[in-house]
Amino acid sequence: MSETKSVLSEREWCEREAAHHARVSRWTEPHRRRKQRGEAHPVMDFLFTYYSHRPSRLERWQPGYGVALAGGGKFLERRGYIETDDGIMVDPAVLTPSRRSTVEFVLSLLTATAARPAQLGCFGLHEWAMVYRTDPDDVRHTGRPLRLGHQGTDEVVESMRIRCTHHDAFRFFTDQARPRNTLQPRREDQVQLEQPGCLHANMDMYKWAYKLDPLVPAELVADCFDLAARVRELDMRASPYDLGDLGYSPVPIETPEGRAEYVRRQRAFAEESANLRQRLIDLCRGVLTWADTSAAAPVENIRCTE
Repeated sequence: MSETKSVLSEREWCEREAAHHARVSRWTEPHRRRKQRGEAHPVMDFLFTYYSHRPSRLERWQPGYGVALAGGGKFLERRGYIETDDGIMVDPAVLTPSRRSTVEFVLSLLTATAARPAQLGCFGLHEWAMVYRTDPDDVRHTGRPLRLGHQGTDEVVESMRIRCTHHDAFRFFTDQARPRNTLQPRREDQVQLEQPGCLHANMDMYKWAYKLDPLVPAELVADCFDLAARVRELDMRASPYDLGDLGYSPVPIETPEGRAEYVRRQRAFAEESANLRQRLIDLCRGVLTWADTSAAAPVENIRCTE
């Protein structure tokens, strides 16, 4: 028997499905229009290119594990759903050994991150380190001017201490910038180094949420995307790029006032991310328990449609 936490009526889940689609369309539709016009957006494109979750998948609603949908026959057209006496729900069999390993890794990473104090005061220098000592054609966002020019940007990097703890940010540093970082983060150090003050660690909760698809409720994925979008805005406002024509005023971390603003916003994001991180931790623990309980239960009331 597949363990059911709750049952949603058709009206309930249809309302949630419509609300979710309306919520995320504010991000997905502008992205599609820009893509059709061939327009690059240095802030928002990151959320759809660096992260591999397609806009159509972000728009797609799902209840998450253990929730049965009355009248949810259309979900049987998707992989990973089964029909039970309570309704249509995610099949515990989706938690293959490989997927279980992913859940266990996400749980270990987020638990370790949550246990650490937020390290503030990196000032977003990772974006500066990505263009340190580059030529104009070598910057990540080609065609975007640097607010202080290349020499001024290099001088900022050389005048401040770089304290990046995130491997996936550090790996884009220029070769000249890498030795300037206080750490040399490796992939295998991720669980040991990630901390809740890191903007990229907080954006990455969106990645960990969608990697648990379809076990995670769509609303939680959208909450993580919402946070990632706002963190990304700060990330780029504090970068060396001039984004004024797109409506983004700079957070000038080369000044004491700019650094103070960055730390204030960084602290607020660290506090906000704590709740989302705990929700993902609880979900991972719940998924593992649910799968183990379902595996131990009899299966005679499950009607598989395949």
